[in-house]
This record gives sequence, structure tokens and C-alpha cells, in this order.
Amino acid sequence: MDESTGLPSPPGGGSAAALRPGRLAAYGTTVFAEMSALAVELGAINLGQGFPDSDGPPALLDAAVEAIRRGANQYPPGRGVPGLLRAIAEHERRFWGLRYDPASEILVTAGATEGIAAAVLGLCGPGDEVLTFEPYYDSYAATVELSGARRRVVTLRPPHWAFDSAELAAAVTPATRLVLLNSPHNPTGKVFSRTELEDVAAACLEHDLIAVTDEVYEHLVFEGAHLPIAGFPGMRERTLKISSAGKTFSATGWKIGWLVGPAPLVEAARSVKQFLTYASGTPFQHAVASGLSLGDDYFAGAAAALRSQRDRFCDGLGRLGWTLERPQATYFAVVDIAQFGEADGVKFCQRLVADYGVAAIPTEVFYDHRREGSSLIRFAFCKRPEVLDEALGRLAAVPVRSGS
Repeated sequence: MDESTGLPSPPGGGSAAALRPGRLAAYGTTVFAEMSALAVELGAINLGQGFPDSDGPPALLDAAVEAIRRGANQYPPGRGVPGLLRAIAEHERRFWGLRYDPASEILVTAGATEGIAAAVLGLCGPGDEVLTFEPYYDSYAATVELSGARRRVVTLRPPHWAFDSAELAAAVTPATRLVLLNSPHNPTGKVFSRTELEDVAAACLEHDLIAVTDEVYEHLVFEGAHLPIAGFPGMRERTLKISSAGKTFSATGWKIGWLVGPAPLVEAARSVKQFLTYASGTPFQHAVASGLSLGDDYFAGAAAALRSQRDRFCDGLGRLGWTLERPQATYFAVVDIAQFGEADGVKFCQRLVADYGVAAIPTEVFYDHRREGSSLIRFAFCKRPEVLDEALGRLAAVPVRSGS
């Protein structure tokens, strides 16, 4: 035993330096992995991790099989297969009126998570600050840590998950390099309003900041409208817009994402991405290219089907006496368990999965100021109706009492 570290001494009595924890050791295993493992172990219904339990459109699946059979199984070009690059450019023009050059302003990534990591690592370093909104998707904190930058947060507060524009202005310092924005927002289901986006854009323009925007739920909006900040005056040339096929096409396991933006920002991300995965998912890239060309009826239908799942689940919780703000978008609904006299979301979720057979996520893990989210838990409602009904049946046994 090496007394300086408390770790076992290596064979031969050499230094234990190689056994010291890495720089992300404090982050441990993600809460998604922990709760999903518990759900499997205990036979619980997994409403924790955000993945659907049904496949995407048959035409998309057939396109992947066809690509495999015709031999599209080796490394693709590092930027992405040309057909997908063109399809992404057309998608941005078709839905958002944004124009990008497939040859220099688009990069295919191994999911949006890699796109975010490549962007932050490529654009930030020690001495920089990254401004984001809490609660945030958990990879944001780890990615900023890896870059050596410092994280600063502005808090979204229930019930409508609004932020204080004065707090946003105060959070920007001379060291701020980048704003990491997620709308539609995980975990709250919020869609940032035009006024809120104008405030963010104004901060970027005033302080010469880059915007990296996580827009993976751009097609899964139920109320309001998704407005890419890249479309705001002066923002196209300072924004990296990130999305993926996983949520839009119910193909989260394919891990095909992309980022679009001005060539210098895309190149900064590409310079990192080439040393992360270099490239991935050749047949899936071909399939996603075909998926992006599906008719408007597919995209509208996907949102309508998920809205029905949201309403089924939220209405069911309401009948059980659970009060919550109905999300405007995404896969997720957040409940404040303070209404039941509870204050610890972590312990509540542990009891929920162990005693009632339903897995949820304690939202405090998405906060720097953990007390802000300590009584919040997140459910994923992107499940088949019969699964949601079974989950609601189990949740009916949870004692519900009014908090004092």
C-alpha cells in the first residue's frame, strides 16, 4: 500500500502514480448509467434514461440495412459521407432558413455529445469561462472540465423555467469565451422564447462570445416554436449549431450527430473530433441522409405522437395527485417532490426504483447549485402507451401527501 495515495503499490514496489485517479474521477459513473443498471437489476420500468422503446421509421431502418449490404462498412470521410453533408445542409435550409456549405461548414459527429465535446475542447482552454444554464445535461460539466475552462451558470427556475436577464448579464466576465445553450431544453422541456434568445444573442454580440447550441430536440416541440439562435441578427457567424438523428428518428443507438456553423468554428471542432472517434457509423450516415429527406408529415407526426405520450403520462400523474408543469418539448417531465413534503430527490429516486419499480432521475445532478434542484426529479415519457400505463399503475402506490 502506498501511504501517500492509499492505493495498492504496483508490482515490484514501483511508484503508484499510474494508479492515481484521472481528472474526471470526481464525476464517477453517470446517473443515467446508474439508474438504468438499477432498473435492469430490479426489473423496474426505466423512465430515467431518455431513449424511446420503439424504432424509427421503417424507411430509415431499411436504408441502413441496404447500406450495409451494398458494402458501406468501412471508414467514411472524416467530415462525413457527402450525401449526409448535403442532406444536413438541405435540412437546415428547409426547416430553419439557414444556409451552410456542405464542404466546409458541416461536420458529422458520433452523436451530439461528441459534437458538444469537440466544440468546447476546440474553442476553449485554461483561463476561459463557459457560460451555460442550469439544470444542464451532465456532459456539459465534464466537457468544460476537460477543456481546462471554468464553468459559470445562470439558473432556470420553476415553474416556467425562466432566467433573470440581470443574472445573465452579471455572469459574463472578461474571461467568458463561449455560451453553451440548450433549447429545447433537457431536463426541463423548456423552449427558450424569442425574448430570452434575444437576451442571449445580445450578450454574445456585446462581449464577442461564441454560441454553441444543443438543439437535438428541435423537431420534438409541442407548444411554442423552436428558434435557432443562429438565425438572429449577427449570430450566424458566431454560432455552432448541434443536432442529431437519435431523437428525431428514434435511433439513439446509432450515434449520428452533426454540427453546422462558420468554417473557422467547424474547423476548430474538427481538429478535436479527428482524435476522438475520427469517424463512425458509415451505414447509419447513409440512412440518416435518407431520413432527413422524409416529408413534413413524418416530422409533424413524430412530434404529435410524442405529444400524445406526454399528455398520457402527465394526465395520469395529475389523476394520482402529482402536480407538474407540462413540458413544451423534449422527452421529459420534471416533478417537484416538495409537494409531497420530500426534499431529497436522490433518496426519493432510489426508493422509487427499489420499492415501486419505476426509475427516474434526480435532477440535482444537473446543477452547480445543487440545492436549487434537490427536490426535483425527471421522468422520460418517450415510451409506448402500455409501458406508461404500467408505470402509472406502479406510481399509484406511492404515498402522496401535501407538503406543509
